[in-house]
Amino acid sequence: MHRWLTMIFAPGFFANEPVLTAIVVGGGAAVVAGVVGVFTIIRGQSFAGHALADVSSAGGSASFLLGVSPLLGFTGMALIAAAVMGFADMRDARERDLLTGIVLGAGLGLTALFLYFDINSMSTSGAAITVMFGSMFSIPASIIPLTLIVAVGAIAAIVVAYRPLLVSSLSAELAEAQGVRSRVIGLTYVLALSLAVALAAMTIGAILSTALLIGPAATALRVANRPASAVVLSVVLGLGATWGGILLAYDSFYWTPGHGWPVSFFIVTFVLLFYVMATLLTHRGAGRVRAHRPGVCGT
Repeated sequence: MHRWLTMIFAPGFFANEPVLTAIVVGGGAAVVAGVVGVFTIIRGQSFAGHALADVSSAGGSASFLLGVSPLLGFTGMALIAAAVMGFADMRDARERDLLTGIVLGAGLGLTALFLYFDINSMSTSGAAITVMFGSMFSIPASIIPLTLIVAVGAIAAIVVAYRPLLVSSLSAELAEAQGVRSRVIGLTYVLALSLAVALAAMTIGAILSTALLIGPAATALRVANRPASAVVLSVVLGLGATWGGILLAYDSFYWTPGHGWPVSFFIVTFVLLFYVMATLLTHRGAGRVRAHRPGVCGT
């Protein structure tokens, strides 16, 4: 058993502080993204999630200039963007996408400006890579309490609004008939979404954070037959992709000494593999059902 463990876990894995910090912070981001991601897909707001993630990069870039925690920057800008998007009529897809696109463009413009100042005024040449693609092993342990607060806040918002949020996500007409305050629920959801993308952006970067938000949830919805089951499976897949990516990234320092592979690459690869496997399994299962129908095989 010890031999197999040493083959999987490179020496010092469980004693390395940056690795343990990445496991906690990345795990928190994966759990929140897994929960919020299911509702994001059901509500058809994947574009909004992608936009908030990209806009949050402006906050991450500004944090280098202000000398504050990147999580504060990502979260602050995501919340501002969510507040602006909250003015749109969430039931009007055209208005929602129009405002989302405008906010996205403005946010990326600010990101370009802040990164310019980061590189030319603060000499932080690695800011662009850290903000856009993440640098999980460089996250300080001191950020863990703030990460847990943000994660608990996002999960609490979903738990409190779970039933009306699910109803309004599945059918706006049914929600109105049941007296659901769709506007309030929509704003609650956008708040949770902004916190989810901020956590994901801090861990694997603003550009790739959508993969953690959408990928596990899309995979879970392919195989689960109930929303609650999809949420649980999405969280498990997100954790598997994140922790598996951390493990392989750490081990990669022994594959190519001194040149480890990016954590975000492995996480996104796991997310893609999970989705492909789920797609193949569901297609195979559907094919077997059709094959056993009367008349298909002469039965």
